[in-house]
Amino acid sequence: QNPPDLLSDPIPQGHTPYVSMELGGVPPVPEDNDDDDDVSISPSIVSSVMTADGIHDLEGFLVVCFVILIGDMSRGIMFPTLWPLVDSLGGTEVVQGIAVAAFSGGRILVNPMFGSWSISIGYTRTLLTSVTILFVGTLVYAQIQNVGKLQFLVVAQIILGIGSGTLGVTRAFVADVTAKRNRTTYMAWITAVQYGGFTVTPFIGSFLSLVLGENDYQFGPFRLNMFTAPAYCMSIICLFTLYLLIFHFQNRQRIPSVKETKKSSRRQAIEDVANGVAACGLTVYEACLLGCMLLNVASKGSIGSFETLGVKFAKSQFGLGSSSAGSIVATCGSVGVVVLLSMGQLSVWFTDVQLVSGGLLVMAVGIASLTMLKDEAENPTWRYSTAIFLIYSIGYPIGHTAVIGMFSKVVGRRAQGVFQGWFASAGSLARMIFPVTSGLVAHFMSFSWLFLMLVVVLVVAAAFVLSARKTLRILSS
Repeated sequence: QNPPDLLSDPIPQGHTPYVSMELGGVPPVPEDNDDDDDVSISPSIVSSVMTADGIHDLEGFLVVCFVILIGDMSRGIMFPTLWPLVDSLGGTEVVQGIAVAAFSGGRILVNPMFGSWSISIGYTRTLLTSVTILFVGTLVYAQIQNVGKLQFLVVAQIILGIGSGTLGVTRAFVADVTAKRNRTTYMAWITAVQYGGFTVTPFIGSFLSLVLGENDYQFGPFRLNMFTAPAYCMSIICLFTLYLLIFHFQNRQRIPSVKETKKSSRRQAIEDVANGVAACGLTVYEACLLGCMLLNVASKGSIGSFETLGVKFAKSQFGLGSSSAGSIVATCGSVGVVVLLSMGQLSVWFTDVQLVSGGLLVMAVGIASLTMLKDEAENPTWRYSTAIFLIYSIGYPIGHTAVIGMFSKVVGRRAQGVFQGWFASAGSLARMIFPVTSGLVAHFMSFSWLFLMLVVVLVVAAAFVLSARKTLRILSS
C-alpha cells in the first residue's frame, strides 16, 4: 500500500500536533481528541517503517537522542575521576556531595525555562543554546586543576548542569512525534540513551584514567591528564552535536493545538475523574502529576546518592580502586540499557503501575543488601557487584522509565514542554538534596544509616503507587 501524500491528503483526526516545519501547510490538530494512539504521519517514505510504531520524524528523533546522550555523558564520563579530583583538592565527602548537587542545581535553573522556550522559539534554537553552554562548561571543567579551588569545581559543575538541562525539551519532542499507545516504549528508548550516557560512559573515563595514570602533559594553559582528558573528550563531542543540530535539525517547532468542542465519552469519563478533588485539596489530576514528580524524586535521589559516594564506598568497604568501581557501574549500566530497550515487551506484560512499584522495590532490595557490612575493606566484592546489578541493571532503569512514561501519559496533549521541564526539575532537585544529605550522613554517621534511609524512601514510594493504582491507570490510559 502506498503511503499518503502528506501535503494533499487530509490528516485523520487524532494525529499528533507536531510536524517538522519543512512540511509546511499542515493544520493544527484538536488537542482534546483521545484517539492520538493511531499511526502518526510520516514526513518521508524512509521513515515509514518507524511510523508504523508511531515516530514521524526519525531524523529529528535520532538527533535528539544524541543530545540526550551527551547531557548525561557530561556527568558519567567524569564519574570515575570526580572523587580523586575532589580529594586531590583537599575536599571531603561533603564537598563531593556539593559538587554532584551543583550539576543538578544548574539543571534546575533552566529546565522549566528551556521547556517553555521549546514552545516559544522552537526546539532547534533551544537545543543549540544548551549545547553551546555545555561546550563552554567542558572547557571550564578542564581548568579546575590550574585554578586549584574547590569553588571553581562547583562553578564548572553548575555550567555543565545548565548546558545539559534539556530533559524537558527532549522528552517533549519525543512525546510530540510519537503515538500515545507506545509512549512508554519510546520514553524507554530515550531513557536508555540517557542512562547509557550516565552509566556506560564511565568506561571511557576509566579507560582514560588507566591510560594516562599519573602522567600530566602541559601545553601552555592546557593540561592533559586523567582529570582533564574526559572534559576535552566532551568538548569534541559537543562540537559534533552542534554540527548535527545546525545541519540536521533545522526548524523543529511544535504547532499549537486548538480546542475541540466535542469530546468522546471515554475522554469525558477520564476528565470527570481528573477534575475530582483529592484528599490533599488538589484536583485528582494535579495530585497525580505531583505524585509522579515525587516518584521521580525518590528514584533519581537514590541513584544520585550512589553517584556521590559510589567510588569512595567501593574503596573503603571493598578495597576497589576508582577505575574498578567505575567499570562495575558501567557494566551493570550496559545491562540496564539492554533492559530499557526491552521495555516495549515489558509494557505488554505489565502495567506502568506494576513496572514502577516493582522497579522501586528491586532498588530497595539492592540497597538493603549493603546495610550489614564490616567497617573495613574486608567485604567480598560480589556483594557490591550484586547490589549495583539490582540497582543499575534492573530496579532504576525499569522503575524510573515507567515513571517517565506514566507522567507523559497523564499530561496527555497539553503543553508537554512546560510540564516535562518541571518534571525534570523535580529530578534535578532530588540530585541536589540527596547527594548533599548522603555526604553528611556518611561523614557524621555511617553508610549503613544512609542506605536504611534510602530503603525507607523507596518502600514508601512503592506503597504510594500501589495505593493509587486505579486512578493512575485511568489518567494514563
